[in-house]
Amino acid sequence: MSKRELDSQLEEEEVGDAEIGDDEQISAQPAALIGTSRKRQQQAAFSSWFTKQAKDIAHDGLTKVMKTQDEETLSVKAIMARQESDIIIASPRDYQMELFERAKHENTIAVLDTGSGKTLIAVLLLRHIIDQELEHRAASKSKRISFFLVDKVALVFQQYAVLKANLSQDIERVCGAMGTDLWTANVWRDLFERNMVIVATADVLLHCLNHAFITIEQINLLVFDEAHHAKKGHAYARIIKEYCLHASERRRPRIFGMTASPVDIGTDDIVDLHEKAKELEVLLNARIVTNVNSLLLQQAVHRPKPVLFKYHYHPTPFITPFYRDLWNQYHNVKAFEQIFKKSKEVSNQLGAWCSDGYWMFAFSDAQAKKVEMKVQQRSLGGKDLTPAQLLKLDQDIILLREAQEVVKHHDFSIPTIDPTTFSLSPKVIKLYEMLRQVFNEATKSRCIVFVEKRHTAKLLKMVFDLIGGGHLHSGVLIGTASGSVQGMNYSLKDQVVTLMKFRNGDINCLFATSVAEEGLDIQDCNIIIRFDPAKTMIQYIQSRGRGRSRESMFWHLVDNSLDEQERLITLVRAEAAMRDFCEKLPADRRLLLEEVEREHVAIKERAHRSYVETSTGAKLTYDFALVVLSHFVNALPHEDGDDLSINYVVTSTAGQFVCEVILPSQSPIRSAVGKAAARKSIARRSAAFEACLALRRGKYLDAMLLPIYAKQAPAMRNALLALSEKASNSYYMQAKPSLWAELRGSVPESLYVNVIHLSDVWDRPTQCLALLTRQELPIIPAFPVYRVDGERIDVTITSHKSAIQISTEQITMLTSFFLRIYKDVFNKTFEHNDEQMSYWVAPLLDGNLDRELNTIIDWAALERLHHNQSQKWSSGMPKESLVDKFLVDPFDGGRRLFTKGIAENMKATDPVPEGVAPGGKTDSIISYSVKLWKASRLKRTWDVDQPVIIADKIQHRLNILAPPNEAERAAVTHCYICPEPMEISQLSTGVAAMSLLFPAILHRIESYLIAIEHCQEAGLSIATPLALEAITKDSENSDDANSEKINFQHGMGANYERLELIGDAFLKMATSLAIFVNHISIDEFQMHVSRMLLLCNKNLFDHAKAHGRFKYIRSQGFSRRTWYPEGLRLLGGKGPKNTELKFELRHNLGDKTIADVCEAMIGAAFVTHFTSGYGEPTQMDEAVKAITIFVCSKDHDMRTWEDYSLTYHIPAYQIGDGNASQRDLAQRIRASHDYAFKNPRLLRSAFLHPSVPKLWEGLPSYQRLEFLGDSLLDMTAVTYLWYKYPTADPQWLTEHKMAMVSNRFLGTVCVKLGFHRHLRHNTQSIESQIRRFVEELEAAEERAAGSRDYWTGIKEAPKCLADIVEAYVGAMFIDSGFKYAEVQRFFDEHIKWFFDDMSIYDTYANNHPVTRMYKLLSETFSCHNFRLMADELEADNVNPTMALAGLIVHDKMLASGQAQSARYAKIKASLSAWDMLKDLSPAEFKKKYGCDCKATGEAKKMDEVVGTVL
Repeated sequence: MSKRELDSQLEEEEVGDAEIGDDEQISAQPAALIGTSRKRQQQAAFSSWFTKQAKDIAHDGLTKVMKTQDEETLSVKAIMARQESDIIIASPRDYQMELFERAKHENTIAVLDTGSGKTLIAVLLLRHIIDQELEHRAASKSKRISFFLVDKVALVFQQYAVLKANLSQDIERVCGAMGTDLWTANVWRDLFERNMVIVATADVLLHCLNHAFITIEQINLLVFDEAHHAKKGHAYARIIKEYCLHASERRRPRIFGMTASPVDIGTDDIVDLHEKAKELEVLLNARIVTNVNSLLLQQAVHRPKPVLFKYHYHPTPFITPFYRDLWNQYHNVKAFEQIFKKSKEVSNQLGAWCSDGYWMFAFSDAQAKKVEMKVQQRSLGGKDLTPAQLLKLDQDIILLREAQEVVKHHDFSIPTIDPTTFSLSPKVIKLYEMLRQVFNEATKSRCIVFVEKRHTAKLLKMVFDLIGGGHLHSGVLIGTASGSVQGMNYSLKDQVVTLMKFRNGDINCLFATSVAEEGLDIQDCNIIIRFDPAKTMIQYIQSRGRGRSRESMFWHLVDNSLDEQERLITLVRAEAAMRDFCEKLPADRRLLLEEVEREHVAIKERAHRSYVETSTGAKLTYDFALVVLSHFVNALPHEDGDDLSINYVVTSTAGQFVCEVILPSQSPIRSAVGKAAARKSIARRSAAFEACLALRRGKYLDAMLLPIYAKQAPAMRNALLALSEKASNSYYMQAKPSLWAELRGSVPESLYVNVIHLSDVWDRPTQCLALLTRQELPIIPAFPVYRVDGERIDVTITSHKSAIQISTEQITMLTSFFLRIYKDVFNKTFEHNDEQMSYWVAPLLDGNLDRELNTIIDWAALERLHHNQSQKWSSGMPKESLVDKFLVDPFDGGRRLFTKGIAENMKATDPVPEGVAPGGKTDSIISYSVKLWKASRLKRTWDVDQPVIIADKIQHRLNILAPPNEAERAAVTHCYICPEPMEISQLSTGVAAMSLLFPAILHRIESYLIAIEHCQEAGLSIATPLALEAITKDSENSDDANSEKINFQHGMGANYERLELIGDAFLKMATSLAIFVNHISIDEFQMHVSRMLLLCNKNLFDHAKAHGRFKYIRSQGFSRRTWYPEGLRLLGGKGPKNTELKFELRHNLGDKTIADVCEAMIGAAFVTHFTSGYGEPTQMDEAVKAITIFVCSKDHDMRTWEDYSLTYHIPAYQIGDGNASQRDLAQRIRASHDYAFKNPRLLRSAFLHPSVPKLWEGLPSYQRLEFLGDSLLDMTAVTYLWYKYPTADPQWLTEHKMAMVSNRFLGTVCVKLGFHRHLRHNTQSIESQIRRFVEELEAAEERAAGSRDYWTGIKEAPKCLADIVEAYVGAMFIDSGFKYAEVQRFFDEHIKWFFDDMSIYDTYANNHPVTRMYKLLSETFSCHNFRLMADELEADNVNPTMALAGLIVHDKMLASGQAQSARYAKIKASLSAWDMLKDLSPAEFKKKYGCDCKATGEAKKMDEVVGTVL
């Protein structure tokens, strides 16, 4: 229940049920309402503009979707772009022209050797077809486009580069990795409209044809690269059989196939060569054409002859000791079956070391998690498990984790080439000898070692990384298909990066599977080794063709038996037979393609049913049904963790198979049964086909066979890592600490005493109270409360460590006492229930805990209150007995009074004197004393002779956690009252006075307990005051450090803003460190991306939400409605009667707020243990652990500061003494900063600009070190300001920190230290830029006459100067063994001096665009009716998330900005506004924009109008 709902529920009309504070509320509300009204107008203006902009952006986004997709795959494309050829093919050879001329007039399959220029023929043919198409379009014929189809994704980029360089028309590349399954028909239509040639994988075109995004008649040319794949169910064959053969011959596209062999035959089917070649020609309706001039072709293409290297074959697999140990412990674990099998297979093929090593990557952290997930999925399978099955599952998972630890800690040592040990197999040893011939010394050779299996490639790389020597640099090139759980996954980007390194020479030996055989153009490769024999002739030809050099060699590893040698000879003969077949083809011969044969192909395909959507032409086939069904299921609305698997259940009936497909529970169609089929695979396709038909009939698939549900995009797609600041989601907020409820439900036998002390006297004398609890309370920090005169009083809670024994009678008296406080002071009547009490309050004789605890409790007062009810005045009662009493008005629950004396000269019938507390009739004191409706008054009579009492009416101020406002200070409490209408409470005035303080004190205690509970749940040791500060959100926009506080909650104490700032800085430093040490080979860009995924608000929010951390956030201040204890039944007073009190609070939180609280918790963990300056590294351990908890990623699993250094594996380039030049650099740099580098090579790296080739010194550039140093310096700057200015707000701290880490300042430091003289670069412009900056800086320093901010007035420094300083700091930090104290010393010695007085940088900070815009409007133009606002557009399949900002001036939009986050959108809007306004005079501004604001002498605070921008 929200606070608003709770307040509404508790509202009642009975006067007698009113509470303290119900009437005459004191506030400054009217002024706030004026500001609120203005805000509403500004919000309305912004919302109207924002809605219009959103529509415009949605409309424009469609035309930009291809660009968006380019950005999605930029990392791969950018790498490929570096390799793209810009060579224009201008001189085709005669045989190429001859084949081109034939292809112009008829469908052709060009059979030419690898490297003979088949692609050039395709280029010539494309030019010809494009020219024809342009003529057709000029004649108003329908548009058609060409497709260049490839079999592998990597070839899309390679062939695109060639075609792009040689075709003048628009061309585009498309592959599934670009997320094409998310593209709409409009996106495809736009793509086809803009381009004349599309380079794509065949699957992409098949997808488009199936969905009718394009028809086969709209294609004028199909180029099939590696055309021999056109067989069986390959996408090449399906395009022909399912679409080309069904179109009229006149509208079919021209077909051009390219291959090194028209058939792909093995060693046993040479006799089938003619038949298979004929089948290919029949299918493609084309004829095979080759070059008949062998001499001419040999001049263009080098064919190295095979050379055999023989080894002794070990025929029998064996088990190693490590295998035996694992088998003995884990052979019953089903998930290990395949790993055991593979490991044993590897033993005889590669040797014992590789057999053991197979477990190494099969049990990496990532793969172990996948194994565990597979075990869980296999066990659960969508079913409820029995207890026994659950126990078995738990045992299996324990064994999985145990095995991972065993493998992780096993000593794999280094393999030996001693054949007697069989550490490596004879085959691997022979390979070692062969590679030693090539790489024994520095060489420019490139080698590819072809293997059959992916794990062979990875294992060989592991081996040769250890024994290959210093000149062999190995890599792995395997397919991109997802591997099994044994660690075989390999991405497209991995392929591209590997090929790039191979071309550049960073890798000179590739261990590759068949993925490297086809098409990949690697010009400098000169050694081809077949570690595993080719199985088909095409493999033999294509792997040989990778050796393009004239001196290339083709080596084959064969065992001593004759079998492998005979298989190789058979492949050589097969190639010879193929060439003989091609050369004997007559120049003008066309194979007789009888129509009956072509019809046979079509009939064969029509045997399986198909469905065509008549309105669009989309076609559903048996094969395509599997794809459509998979897409549909993936698009179903679901929650994270939902099972979206499709289950195919196949049964056998009368020798045939029937399949039923079962869809997830979220699907509107749950199952479908297919027709009987002779094979299981066909039965499954039939079931999928029937399910798709049912979905289409139900209109769950649209006319293009796409799901009607918007497909859910992958996580982190487009790096949508920013979060909305809007409090758009409602979350549960924990109202009470769990501690209260843990032991509730029984009568305790002992209680803990917690004495409440005030540091000074209150507004009136109070009696000390103790909070009695069922459990021992943790230490509660002191906190302030405020008297009505504004004086601060500190509250301390002194808790005794041992409990006092308590009897049942005493518990009953304590309960009675506490319930009397509720009734008499707060007008709440609760049912007496000892078992349901969360805590008790007891009056104390004094607060001295040094004596027996039982003796300090005022048991006499408790007993008196237990046996006596409130008194009524009687005429015989002495007047003196009415002094110093606590009076309760039974007719007005909100009126309570303290009596001070007797007004001897006044009567009950006298008029009420002036200047008394308002709240009653004034015709007489007795009328003033009676709070009844008129009708009730007339029924009552009162004793006119009763005395008049001088009293103080209790002020309606329960939230003593906040200082009083002016109205509360000025409130009148003095009054005169008659006692007869009142009840005289048995509570003493001291107890009553202290009880009035209790709600606010209890609220703060409960807030501390919830903060402690949060820390315990997270497993963090954080000082309690900081733990509460970190989760305190005191307004709806606490995360806007500089915006006007909306619904500000007074008295909550410090909010999370400052802790978030320092937590953010530590998070940046720690995640930078983690990425640096975990990924020693990735570049700076990848490091930025990896770090972003760790520290982004989205990651923090997702994990915080999953752990329910939102419930701990304190977003609501003290409320007089919710301070009461839960569990008691309310009998009287406001609220639902006879209902057990329970507070179900909810609060609206922005996603960013929850993420910010996580950063604040990190900051609290840091500040709790870290002393400013040179703190010990162990003081950061808790903050490191906090990051691991809140980031929840394998990239940051550190628990202590030391873990960073323990994780770091020193790269080879850092090791060694370095050369003379590097040692000299270390000595010279030490003269500038007294630190002696142990690794001069590391220091040199810090001074190497990215323009310097790595080959020059074999060292990387400074970019990785700069990435690390940037975060380290940022942390020192933030901690310096944070501790030096403990009251400064985050905006001020951030603005002034910007000066300390700006490029201009760090460039100044670089020059002061002379670092710039040691920079090594290979860019001519850098030298002149540095020289000009140095000259200008030295001149500015000379003019400054000692001023420390002299650097602020010069031009921006070349970025490389700041980079050097950051890289140096990063290098020093690594070299010192991760000593943060060294970074701090550098800061103190070279940076701190400039910033001893931060006030001199106020102007520099004010140059921020938003600050400058604010000051122009508020100070120069004296305008106060303006506001800078921002909001976010959610991402969709077309547009990424973006933020729009607008500056509203007098309810009209003045300027706007658009960016990826609200912060930068505000900056852009401010820059735009500055350009519009900077040249106007105040009078011109007021006239132009209708501003009638008056100068107030005090400008409106910036934080009221601009929000967070830094």
